[in-house]
Amino acid sequence: MAIARTRPDPRKLSADEEELFHAFYLMRRGFDRTLDSQLQRDDGISISELEVLMSLVRSPGRRLRVRDLVELTGWEKSRVSHQVTRMEARGLVEREDCAEDRRASWVRLSRDGRRVVVRALPQHTATIRRILFDALTPGQQDVLLAISKRMTEAMAAAPCQEPADAEPAGPEPADAESAGPAA
Repeated sequence: MAIARTRPDPRKLSADEEELFHAFYLMRRGFDRTLDSQLQRDDGISISELEVLMSLVRSPGRRLRVRDLVELTGWEKSRVSHQVTRMEARGLVEREDCAEDRRASWVRLSRDGRRVVVRALPQHTATIRRILFDALTPGQQDVLLAISKRMTEAMAAAPCQEPADAEPAGPEPADAESAGPAA
């Protein structure tokens, strides 16, 4: 008699899947926290501030509209606006009127902002090199690159949604503890 194969319950992770997810989660969060801590300690800026500053450094004229920063960072508009306001108060960026669109304004990299980037990049790059490149062989780097690209494509392909044949979402009360990670 043939044994019918059952599909895994999409609402739960197997023990191996949970181990992989947890290791990935700790690595990703640890990497972000390490980079942020290094920047805070050495340069007095956050990883979020550096992300905005680097977006401006890479842009023509070293300026962008808030909506462009929203697109580049993937943040909500309110988060970008609050971040820019804090950075403007610290002298890292300047706001300018936008002649093309009176409802918009430009966010421009200030001289102090540029100085911060120039000062921060060498140690920040060294931290990235130590954690990411020095810890992996060239072959592992190639595999990580392929995995990163594949996961990015999967995230961009479609928002999270239930498979067409899935049961209603939410664990049954008896299975609440084994429903998978909440992170």
